[in-house]
Amino acid sequence: MKRRHLFGAAAALLASLSLAGCNDEKKVESSAEPKAAASEAPKTYNWKMVTAWPKNYPGLGTAAQRLADRVNAMSDGRLTIKVYAGGELVPALEVFDAVSRGTAELGHGAAYYWKGKVPTAQFFTSVPFGLSTSEMNAWLTRGGGQAFWDEAYAPYGVKPMVVGNTGMQMGGWFNKEINSLQDLKGLKIRTPGLGGEVLTRLGATTVNMPGGEVFTALQTGAIDATDWVSPYNDLAFGLHKAAKYYYYPGWQEPQAVLEMLINQKALDSLPDDLRAILTEAAGAASRDMVDDYVYNNAMALDQLKQQGAQLKRFPDEVLAAMREQSDVVLGELAQQSELNGRIWASMKAFQEQVTPMHEISEKELYNWR
Repeated sequence: MKRRHLFGAAAALLASLSLAGCNDEKKVESSAEPKAAASEAPKTYNWKMVTAWPKNYPGLGTAAQRLADRVNAMSDGRLTIKVYAGGELVPALEVFDAVSRGTAELGHGAAYYWKGKVPTAQFFTSVPFGLSTSEMNAWLTRGGGQAFWDEAYAPYGVKPMVVGNTGMQMGGWFNKEINSLQDLKGLKIRTPGLGGEVLTRLGATTVNMPGGEVFTALQTGAIDATDWVSPYNDLAFGLHKAAKYYYYPGWQEPQAVLEMLINQKALDSLPDDLRAILTEAAGAASRDMVDDYVYNNAMALDQLKQQGAQLKRFPDEVLAAMREQSDVVLGELAQQSELNGRIWASMKAFQEQVTPMHEISEKELYNWR
């Protein structure tokens, strides 16, 4: 009897365990269902970037492509960017409008190209006799400059970011020597932005045109002179074959920010991780471009001199007049709007703050080494 009771109890226990196991399996199957759903392929985004540069143009065009390649790799293909050169999808000087309208999600160019639409934008590429590359980056990230930039572009549905800097540029290529202010009178010169306005005040006739048109205009005499960038890009365009006098310093562009324009609605549609990837890729591309120009400008300048380019320094009289007119032009721009006034006050204050340190550091070192 005891054995029968024992076997009966054991059988009941086994049956109970079997039933519990079945229930556990059902629970596992049930809990596995949401996991399977979560493993579905994530949403992908395919964006277009329009640029103001010729296709694969050294430094400028290649920077845009490197940015696109970085984003694709970092996002594992969840955000892909197809790059279009100036004129392929929209004209080079209409990049800002294309991004604002949503024709393209991204743009790459220089802020002073859109001065006809957004006069305030001229502060965010370069200011004559203004901040250096490192100073401009610090003003944007630490001195409140990025907030001003965002405010200027927000009415157009565009978010700006830094994607590179060419560093200090050259004064430009001239087909005649500049020995006095009189030599600027009537000179036809391609110089965009605030530098162009300064030269206009000094009697020159300035024009704005995309880089792809500069060589032909200079070679045919449609213009007498042009600034472009610096040896790296000037050599690539062969500007030394159209004019022999190569002037310095680049008073009009002591640095030149290149910007990524992002359609705000497109940016808002991205999940947080892809937004972070886009931001970090832009920062990496910026550092890469600065290194690119420091290295390649040195190589290219040597080649230009070997090929007959004649380096010339602007006379002190001319530089002094350019500096004086720059103050006038910037003061007038600051008075055009309350926002412009705040930007210029902030930028001037920052320059005054950082200059004493650089007087006893970089400047002193360059003078002695």
